[in-house]
Amino acid sequence: MKELAKGIVEIIESHNVDYGDVRIIHEEHESIQVKNDRVESISRSTSYGIGIRVMYRGFWGFSSTDDVSLDGAYRTVKEAVAIAKASYSAGGSGLILSEEEVHVDDYSAPYEIDPFGVPLEEKLELMFGVYEEIKRFPLVKLYSASMDFMKIHKVFASTEGHFISQRVVQSGGGYTLYAISDEGMQMRSYPASHGGDYGTGGYELILSAEWIKNAPRVAEEAEKLLSAPPLPAGETDLVIGTQQMALQIHESVGHPLELDRVFGFEAGYAGTSWATELGLKYGSPVMNIVQDATVPGGLGSFKYDDDGVLGQRVFLIQEGILVNYLSSRDSAPLIGKKSTGASRASSWNRIPIVRMTNVNLLPGDKSLEELIGMVKDGYFIDTNKSWSIDQRRLNFQFSTEIAYRIKDGKLLKDDIYRNPVYYGITPEFWSSLEAVADERYWKIWGVPNCGKGEPGQVARVGHGSSPALFRRVKVGAV
Repeated sequence: MKELAKGIVEIIESHNVDYGDVRIIHEEHESIQVKNDRVESISRSTSYGIGIRVMYRGFWGFSSTDDVSLDGAYRTVKEAVAIAKASYSAGGSGLILSEEEVHVDDYSAPYEIDPFGVPLEEKLELMFGVYEEIKRFPLVKLYSASMDFMKIHKVFASTEGHFISQRVVQSGGGYTLYAISDEGMQMRSYPASHGGDYGTGGYELILSAEWIKNAPRVAEEAEKLLSAPPLPAGETDLVIGTQQMALQIHESVGHPLELDRVFGFEAGYAGTSWATELGLKYGSPVMNIVQDATVPGGLGSFKYDDDGVLGQRVFLIQEGILVNYLSSRDSAPLIGKKSTGASRASSWNRIPIVRMTNVNLLPGDKSLEELIGMVKDGYFIDTNKSWSIDQRRLNFQFSTEIAYRIKDGKLLKDDIYRNPVYYGITPEFWSSLEAVADERYWKIWGVPNCGKGEPGQVARVGHGSSPALFRRVKVGAV
């Protein structure tokens, strides 16, 4: 791959363009899905190809191929150059690239257990072990579980002198239980909803989640939710758990702070952003949000982005004030800044665009007990069930799998409510943030299915948070 990358850079340089780069990516993927006591699907695949970008007088051209040879690359470079020149001839304002340090490096993200070396029988034994635990809960009628593993080797080289090799292993999975009776259907997921939790690491991430140990508690809650009352409508204080906070951050902070959305580059498909001016008040003074590609184990962690920019920790919101955006080398100059290292493509056949890395709410200074003790009458909610948010990322609604009552500063774990929903307007909601639990409760969650772009790209990102207290939030039941 390295020799091929060097040869492709030489081909690009022969075409009289302002800039060019190549990404050669080899991926291995394994996915396993089971339902109850049967295997639903097992898939294993590999992907190997080349993506080439060139910039001609400020206009991009991109092309890709799975012909991993110099001949295939030569044709692909010619096509990318032709596209860039055609874009230039159409008129308009071109882009410039931020000045960045040139890197030459060979990096491998750490992991303990290679998931591709773990026998399939061992993985299935764990998945079916959960089913054996839940069979004694008669109202739990359906069990759905999945595991997913990726091994990625990427070589990046550019006409500026970048030459970077990166190897990353990503692992994750989870399960959902469905309890059914005449009263309806309720679900509980572990360790997270929508396919579980994911991170950069090996099979140790699956083992550390203790799927079987937690199955009886999850099943018991699923059954209890069938007879639980719906969450009463009104305004109330909410303590939101870390897994739901991950999606709240993703939808109402991460997406609106992608700089390409701010300038309308994504308007036709994924929408724009309400947060169009640095210095605006985004939330309360205890709201501190960073973009951080350096978090160990984060699904959005890496050493270099797809512009060759070093992964970094950058404040986006500081004490409630918007101070920066997620950006790339071609978008950051539009606001007079350097790239935050957030240029990423989902594979070799997609052009890099601005994507989240790990977008995290920094922990506060309260214990969880202190946080709950600040609530006279409210609820603790967690585990996302569904969401809806407008194209500007302003008006939102989220539902969670469960709500627990908080009364006089005490969490009543046996007093639960079904189908909870809360809703609000982004800056008003974040302005109601009163306190965040400390670093003992902070966890980073992986979101493996973030969609954006045309043609579509599915990115893997992460979000870290501790439980957080919000005042006077509108709530109800679905």
